[in-house]
Amino acid sequence: MSKFSIRFVTALTILVSVYSSATAQTIAFDTTRMDTSVEACTDFFQYANGGWVKKTEIPAAYSRWGSFNILAENNNNALKGILEANTKTKAAPDSSEQLIGDFYASCMDEAAIEKAGAEPLKSYFIQIDKLKDTKDLQRQIGMMHSMGISVLFGFGAGADAKNSSMNIANASQGGLSLPNRDFYTKTDAKSVETRAKFVEYMTNMFKLLGDDADKAAMNAKTVMAIQTRLASASKAPVELRDPQKRYNKRTLAQLSEMTPNFSWTEYMQTRGVAPVTEINIGQPDFFTEVNKMMTDVSVSDWKTYLRWMTINSAATRLSKAFVDENFNFYSKYLTGTKEQQPRWRRCVGATDQAVGEALGAEYVKKAFTPAAQKRMGELIDNLFAAYRERLAQLDWMTPETRQKALAKLNTYQRKIGFNTNPRGYAGLKIDRKSFFENSRSVAQFEIARNLKDVGQKVDKTRWGMTPPTVNAYYNASYNEIVFPAGILQPPFFNQNADDPINYGAIGAVIGHEITHGFDDSGSQFDAEGNLKSWWTPEDRKRFEEKADCVANQFSGYQIQEGLNINGKLTLGENIADLGGLTMAYNAYQKSLEGKPRPANIDGFTPEQRFFLGYAQVWSTKATQEFERQQVLTDSHSNARYRVNGPLSNLPQFAEAFSCKQGNKMVRADFCKIW
Repeated sequence: MSKFSIRFVTALTILVSVYSSATAQTIAFDTTRMDTSVEACTDFFQYANGGWVKKTEIPAAYSRWGSFNILAENNNNALKGILEANTKTKAAPDSSEQLIGDFYASCMDEAAIEKAGAEPLKSYFIQIDKLKDTKDLQRQIGMMHSMGISVLFGFGAGADAKNSSMNIANASQGGLSLPNRDFYTKTDAKSVETRAKFVEYMTNMFKLLGDDADKAAMNAKTVMAIQTRLASASKAPVELRDPQKRYNKRTLAQLSEMTPNFSWTEYMQTRGVAPVTEINIGQPDFFTEVNKMMTDVSVSDWKTYLRWMTINSAATRLSKAFVDENFNFYSKYLTGTKEQQPRWRRCVGATDQAVGEALGAEYVKKAFTPAAQKRMGELIDNLFAAYRERLAQLDWMTPETRQKALAKLNTYQRKIGFNTNPRGYAGLKIDRKSFFENSRSVAQFEIARNLKDVGQKVDKTRWGMTPPTVNAYYNASYNEIVFPAGILQPPFFNQNADDPINYGAIGAVIGHEITHGFDDSGSQFDAEGNLKSWWTPEDRKRFEEKADCVANQFSGYQIQEGLNINGKLTLGENIADLGGLTMAYNAYQKSLEGKPRPANIDGFTPEQRFFLGYAQVWSTKATQEFERQQVLTDSHSNARYRVNGPLSNLPQFAEAFSCKQGNKMVRADFCKIW
């Protein structure tokens, strides 16, 4: 999860859920998934997962398929059971059971959704059609933001990066429908084709609204021109990773000078934001261009743009014709998904996204145990101990910087399983009448709640993920690591597995998240979560040189012909993988002190099983379209290189499998940071 304009959060990003029953020890590590015809020292991803890759087909409803997706199928079945039970129960009004049951039921009511068609958008279009001048336009932008429609830019409350105990208002670039600016600005053949497909998609959507073919095509051209101009003024994905560049506080007087054609005072009055004296402007150049566009672009063209952003944001909650068009472009074309998920699975996801805290409360009753929480706490303790030991031994860091690094490590907060201090949904009204209206109510509720945080103290008990989520994250402003219940399941965390498997899997995840506090971005935040340098200049320079080694390494990995991983975009995640594995391995070795050496299992030593446990977590197949999309948009590397990349830097791996210099899994010059 990354909301750059609000707070800096770095996640492992495995956006699936996981099944809740324990996996037997006999399949804690599955040797049938291996391909031992390939040498471990040549391609360890293939060695560990090649058998599975060869016999596995990507299901038609997915663009990527792996062990997590398989587990997600089971978890979705469990969530489906919870939701269907609640749809059949007359729950107390405003209770968690009522909210999740009624939301899910409204999503599953396809007959009502089909009957409504695009009618739910009629009031929006009437408002847009009434716009006469720039003042009307500004007011409409504020109203649409309050309804959850992301037009022109983003705005919300979040921790002040340089005063992490207080929330501040943040504004950031936005207003695009393609994934990022590069999709509008790149001139290669595929990018040109993508833009043409996007225009075709917009044209089809305008037709569904009733525009004739010529009018629809003209409208699509108008939107494309506006979004291209916004994109050209936007920062590229790599630039957005730099927290220093995202921090640009401006007083209201300074903002008036920067955007004289856009009144922030009137905008915040429309939004109901409490008076503020300053706003963090994530990308000042973008807002300078928006200011020009307020008068350069005609009100008529703005109305077309607002109409488009409305229909595109609502498409998945409307009738089948709109859902299909949206799927055909965003899923079929951009990611290579052949068919849509069944309705119930989409509704499970929608319910988790809308009222996930309520759904998660039911989930953890079935899928999370005190024993799992206790064991996870022990593993985290061991990883922190390994990290402290490692920091104390670093040969490239001076004592002054080391002392501050240890101070930061010692102030990390941890959250495991689920939020024990939930915010609840008091005031949110959900019924079974309309899926669209329920979705709008949730958006308005969450947005209004967020805006109330402006100028208030930060509540660090909050979570950024729901309990069923299979993911984990580090939040730099909170200086915390968070592990939802969903990830504390096999294959990540298996209470029936031997320690090497667990340290290689969940141990590497824990180490990954800890390391995010010391990656190229997270390392710019101090122990209190403030964007403040705690390095000596010399140590920072040495760190950046070591980080460049990792960036250059991954930039050399070719995913498809002419398509390489972006080593700078993925740098933070690659540093976290490398550091996480290093710390997890050290923690495992430390756990053996004073104990008899464990026996080999499945013919593999404990050290080999550690690395195999890590590699099989990443067993994945993806469409070519997905691979391309990932390279262009994702801060995470391709799964194959999340295995081969960090392991080829580890002498511990080379020793475990007797790899020699010259083997592909042994780099001539190890990249080594933490």
